Amino acid sequence: MDVKVNMQMEKKALDWANLGFQYQRTDSRFSANWSEGSWNEGELVSSEMIAVHEGAPSLHYAQQCFEGMKAQTAPDGRVLLFRPDLNCERMHQAAARLLMPAVPTELFMRGVEEAVRANYAWIPPYGSGASLYIRPMLIGVGENLGLKPAKEFEFRVFVSPVGPYYKRAGLSVISLAVSDVDRAAPKGTGSYKVGANYAGGLLAT
Repeated sequence: MDVKVNMQMEKKALDWANLGFQYQRTDSRFSANWSEGSWNEGELVSSEMIAVHEGAPSLHYAQQCFEGMKAQTAPDGRVLLFRPDLNCERMHQAAARLLMPAVPTELFMRGVEEAVRANYAWIPPYGSGASLYIRPMLIGVGENLGLKPAKEFEFRVFVSPVGPYYKRAGLSVISLAVSDVDRAAPKGTGSYKVGANYAGGLLAT
């Protein structure tokens, strides 16, 4: 996917070659909301904070899923994403598993593109070894005390410039790995990109 950007926008003065893999606030993020059976158009917002009800199912029952992808700068300055449509498809699968409304493909792709375009100044230059990490997410924000699907949902896309997740290339060799905890339960949600999988895997990691 080739994102059309304003290449005249001045880049941020960051040490691109030494970025870590950590959150860096950027100028804008995309947000859309679902209620009463339909999604709104969505828009770019400036605040990185999300206000949710204390009874939101995303907080208590882990009714949420997310994706992760990167935007890279090509040698000619173009901004490229690798197969974001497949990330969208995987989010559709996770949403269905957790009884959440699917984010329409057009809305997903537009949200990703708008978030990347609005934050062009934060996209690392070609050859820096860094990239713009893109995090689409879908969360249940309406209140529920009992265990049932949320009444309202938010789809959000935020971005952050990052360096490599692993500083060294390749994998380190280990002689033995033993664990008495499971990272995912059989027939559970291990094949979906949902937050509960990661929290449960922290101890095993």
